[in-house]
Order: sequence, then structure tokens, then C-alpha cells
Amino acid sequence: MDSNPQPQPPFNETNENTPEIGGGLPVIEYWAKHTLSPEGPKLWKTLFHKSACLSCSWGTGGQKGGFTNEVGEKLQRCMKSVEAISAEIQPPVPVHFFDSYTITDLQQLSSMEADRLGRLSFPVIRRAGSDHYERISWDEIYTIATAAFLQPPERVASYSSGRGSNEAAFLLQLLLRTLGSNNLADCSDLCHAPSTTALKEMFGTNTSIVSLESLKQADCVVLAGSNSAYNHPRLMNELIKLRDRGGKVIVINPVMEIGLVKFGSPAFPIKSLIPGSEIASLYLQPIPGSDVALFVGIQKALIEQGFVQYDFLQAHTQGWEAILEQARSLSWETIAATCGVSQPEIAAAATIIGTSKGVVFGWAMGITQHTNGVDNVYSIANTALISGQIARMGAGVMPVRGHSNVQGFGSMGVTVKLKEEIKQALEKLLGRSLSLPKGYHTRDLIEAAQAGKVDSLICVGGNIYGANPDSAQAKRALGNIDTIIYLATKPNIGHFHGLAKTHTIIIPVLNRFENPHKTTVESGNNFVRLNDEGKTHLKNADLISEVEFLTELAHRLLGNYPVEWRKLQDTRYVRQLIATTIPGYEKIATIDDTSEEFTISGRIVTEPHFKTPSGKAKMLTTPLPNLALPQPQDFDIDPRANSLVLALMTGRSYSQHNTVVYKIDDQYRGMPHRHCILMNRLDAEKIGLAEHDRVTVQGDADKLENVEVIYGAVREGAALMFYPEVNVIFKARTETRCGTPAYKRVPVLVYAKQRSPH
Repeated sequence: MDSNPQPQPPFNETNENTPEIGGGLPVIEYWAKHTLSPEGPKLWKTLFHKSACLSCSWGTGGQKGGFTNEVGEKLQRCMKSVEAISAEIQPPVPVHFFDSYTITDLQQLSSMEADRLGRLSFPVIRRAGSDHYERISWDEIYTIATAAFLQPPERVASYSSGRGSNEAAFLLQLLLRTLGSNNLADCSDLCHAPSTTALKEMFGTNTSIVSLESLKQADCVVLAGSNSAYNHPRLMNELIKLRDRGGKVIVINPVMEIGLVKFGSPAFPIKSLIPGSEIASLYLQPIPGSDVALFVGIQKALIEQGFVQYDFLQAHTQGWEAILEQARSLSWETIAATCGVSQPEIAAAATIIGTSKGVVFGWAMGITQHTNGVDNVYSIANTALISGQIARMGAGVMPVRGHSNVQGFGSMGVTVKLKEEIKQALEKLLGRSLSLPKGYHTRDLIEAAQAGKVDSLICVGGNIYGANPDSAQAKRALGNIDTIIYLATKPNIGHFHGLAKTHTIIIPVLNRFENPHKTTVESGNNFVRLNDEGKTHLKNADLISEVEFLTELAHRLLGNYPVEWRKLQDTRYVRQLIATTIPGYEKIATIDDTSEEFTISGRIVTEPHFKTPSGKAKMLTTPLPNLALPQPQDFDIDPRANSLVLALMTGRSYSQHNTVVYKIDDQYRGMPHRHCILMNRLDAEKIGLAEHDRVTVQGDADKLENVEVIYGAVREGAALMFYPEVNVIFKARTETRCGTPAYKRVPVLVYAKQRSPH
């Protein structure tokens, strides 16, 4: 047992149908089911292919082998990796499928049903007024695409996700900026943009400053707003090893996730798989959106317990006095009332942080997807600096990213906030200024499209319709765009709802392990992996690589300016450009000859010197958020006696990657299907509800009816429903500094609609 006090909040009641540990034997059963099935040989071949995992940004695979991470550890594949591969090796969508089903039919499909249609193997178009997709020739595709992207540059845009390669990302931003457009929206705008915004201002970097090697030297991890047991299972192995060496894990999450309490990892079959490994030393369940108050409380406790590293602050930071003054001046009553966590619990967290030799602070979208997401990240980094837990091995700040190459897209310049060094390098290449208009991030793009300001959009992966709040608005906005071109390996609901006004084209592309050329990707810990060439299992398929399509389109639009675009279909030449353009990527110039993967230079901080003008970390104060919820009468319905306003969090289920759903239930939360709301029993009983009753959940944009109530370990006043289905009910309230929507604190009215038999 830990010697530190471990007060637990009274929100830990679990559903009777939930297992006692996360991971465990169900993972082994899943592997057995898929690897011993008819798809098994293809799956195993792909697992051993020298390419990076398709799933999360935690990263594995590449030249060290499909199961190996950057430090050479083996058996580093997880169930999410198998899910992603299994989806990519499906048979093709039948040749006559789109003749048989109308757009209206396709719009009835769920995310899982759309994904299971199979692999796209030929290009299709939906023309204005048509209720069908039809096959299209490549000549017509290029004719339409060329006309579309010859429109005024401020009226053309792109959207992208992290499933593509660095090479495709670099080409995409080079094409758009050569055309004169800065409208480079990306899925990261919807998730970790507050992290990049805050870290850039505080430390002069956009990414994690902690390497895997550094994490292995920590004896404490603070994991805030992240359910890594679901979304980054291999990170759980590091937490298990940390606990085994006597370290502590502080989990901060309004939902008590079973896998963060106890997790059974197949990587440790004897000591962990069946009995499970203890993960959380201390589990704090704050009110959704109150993270600033909680971390300011930890800062206050660090001051009171004498753990402030004044010498470090004076030598290596600026603005620290105001941070300490804010923590001192706030009363414990205010802090506890705002965050819903008691003073003793906060003090226990501070004691663990203050007495640990090395602390790594990690966080994900539970921190960033708020209207004050940037402040949330500031508050975490301030806490690390106050305690001196930064800028050395075993300590630092580490955003935990989702997509496997989402960080790489940002590094390649797919962002509206282009680094000055990259801008100067591109200006040299182009021979002209790149002082372009501000550009549309994802939410700005939706708003601009709704206002009729966007003519053409190219989507390199992703699901811009499904990922956005207010699905009706997203549908209307995309419907105002004249031409949308989707590059995708599989159908998704965005292809059926995100229809353009005149031309909607779906181009089938090769995935990472099928490309005829080498590519690279970047992990969330700044490690660059090299992917070998591969072949597709699809016979007689009419597919193209993202690199080939982008370079051919660029050639038709721009000729040989500013580069010989068709020459760049050999990706080694793209890597030569990357090496001379992207800071820290110099080693990519020789990777074709050496196959030597590398950690990007200048990002891992192990000494207290930062990339800010002063060389010091810039600390910023964090105002406490206003967490007042509307009253029932504020919703556009008749007030009801048996109604309750809750702070709804949107989240992913266990078998899900971004908007792609692999399985409808969530066994760890006891949710049997996607149309559920996870509630605290006390909240349900306040309005006379029993588990499995059906309710209406009303947001500010729409409502969902006949939603099943499931009791769960979520704190009072909060609830959880599944993304992307729940996106339909709420409008986008965004963090104004970066445009990220507040998916994790959606005010909703819950009221009884009907009772189900028990």
C-alpha cells in the first residue's frame, strides 16, 4: 500500500455489469478471434510489416519491427492496433454497391455500419441533384479538381487527419500555400490545439518535451483528462512498470474509468493479465471544466507544504510571482467548491508531487476540449514549474495525442499558425512572401462555408462532418461548398452527410502499409518512424496514393513551380525538402540510405533552457472558470418537474478510433449500445429515474430521445454520452484562442420520456 493518504471521492459506484479490471482476458480473446480467423494471415503479415502502427500517437513499429518501440522493447502492439488493421484489410466495397443504394439509404448507416462496408477500391462522384454516387474516371477527377482549386485562394481549403504520412502532409501545405491559401484546417484543431497554443507561449515548443526514455525515469505520473486504458493502451504498460518500481500515478478524471484503477496487460501475462495491475495511487474526480481550480489548488498545497522550488523559479521562469500570489489568495473554500474536490484530496496530490523525484504531467482531451482549454494547460505547466518537475530526465509535460501522425501533420506545417522558421524556408523556396491571410482552422472553416465563403475543399483523411459539433450546421456548411474531394481508405458517415453543392468526389487511397513508396510518421513523443513500401490485398483495385494524387494535382495547377511536382512522387525527394524546411527534421535527408529513425532535435527538454526569447519559461495566470449551468427553463421546451441539467461529457467507447466505431457496446462502462447516457445514480434518483429508463437529452442545437440511462462511476452533476452520435445536440462553444470546441462540458437537460420494463 502507498504511504501517502489516498482519500477517494464518493463517486465510485460502478455498474453491476462492468468488469473489475480493464484490459485483461477480453484483449486476448479479441486477438485470438481475429488472428485465428480467415483474415488472420493478412493481419499477421501487416502486424510484422515495417511500418508504424495506424492507431494512437503513442507509437510503435517502423524499421525496428512491427511490434517494437523506439527503445527496442518488443511486443508493443495493442488491441486498438489490431482493430485498425482489421478494418483496413476488409474486402472491397462491391462494384455495384453505389448503384444499388441511394444517398438517402446511406445516410441511415451508423458509423460502424459505414466502416464495415469495406475498402474503397474505385473513385466515385455524387453530382448536384443526384441521389447516388457513381463511378468516375481519373481524367474527369483531375478536370474537376483543377477547376476547383483555380478559384481565388481565399476560397479554397483543406482538412486533414493524422492517418496520412509526413510526406503527404508536407505536399498538402506546400500546394495550398503556393496557391496562396492558408486555409489548412486539421483534426488537431478539434483536440490538442490548446496544448500547442499554451506550450508554444510558455516553452517555445508545440509538443511533448518528454521522451519515452525520460518517462521511464519518472517515479510519478499525473494523468489528467485521459482514458489511456481505452485510447493509448501501451502507455498503460509504462504506468504498470512505474508502479512496480514504487512510483505513484495520480489520475484526474470526472469518470472513474475501470482501466485507470486496475488494468490487466498482456505484456505481463503472469503478474498483470488476469489479476490486473494497480494503476491509480490517487484518483480525483473534479467537476467537468474545473481543472484550473484543481491545479491552482495543488499549487496552493505545494506552497503550504513547502515544496515550491524558489531557486528554480527565479533562475528559469518569468511571471512566477503572480502564479504563487493567485494560489495564495484563493481560499480553500472557493477552490474546493469550484472543482468539487476536497482540500485533503488536493493536499494528498501535492504531497505525492512534492515528494517524488521525477513527475511527468500527461493530459488529453479531457483537459483541452473546454472553452478555457488553454488555461487548463497553463495551469498544469505552472504546477510542473512550481514544483521543479520539468526540464530534466524523468520530469516534464507530455500531451497524450490520439492519431498516429497527428503531430507530424502539425510539424509539416499543416496549421494556420505557421512557425516563422518554416515560413522563411518556404518563402525562399517560392521566391516570394508568404504573408497570407490568417486562414481557417476547422471551426472557422465550417463558419466560413456556412457563410458561402468556401468554393473548394480537399479532405486528406478524417471525417470533418462527423467530428464537428452541431451536425446539422456541419451538413449545411459543407452543402454550401461547390466541390469537396475526400481522400479515404474506407467510407465514413461524412461521405454521406457532408455532401457538396455540385461535386462530391471520394478518391480511394492506399493506406500506410500499402504505399508503393516509403513514408514517415511522427509519434507524440517526437520520434520519426520510416514505413517500408507495401502492396494492397485488393485485386484489380483502382487506388492511388495520397502523394501521387497531390503531386499530380499540383502539377496540373502549377506546372513546375516552385518544384518539379511529378518528381516528388518519389518520396525521397519530398524528404529532401522536409530536411531543409522543417526545424529538427534534418536527419530525414539521409533516412532512405541509412533507415535510421530518429528523435526530432530540439524538442526533448532535459535542461532548464527554453525556446522563448528570454530562454526562460513564461508562466501565465489562470482565472477560475465560470461553471454556472443554465436552468431547465432556459432550454427551448416547457419546464418539467422531473428534469435535471447536467454537464455532459462526450467521449469515445472502448472499441473506437476517432469517429470510427468498431463495436457498439462499451463493456467497461456497462453501456450495451451507443444510445446511452452514463449518469450518477444520485442524479437519476433526483428526478425519479431508475437504471434502464429512457430519457430525452436536450442540448442547445437539438435533442436525442429514447436514450437509455446507465448508472456509472461518474461524479454527481456530470454525465457521459458517445461521440460522434451526440454531436447533433450541441452547438460549438469554442476556446477563442485556438478554436477548439467544448466537447467535455455540454450543458444538457435530461428528462424522462418513458419507462422501460424491469
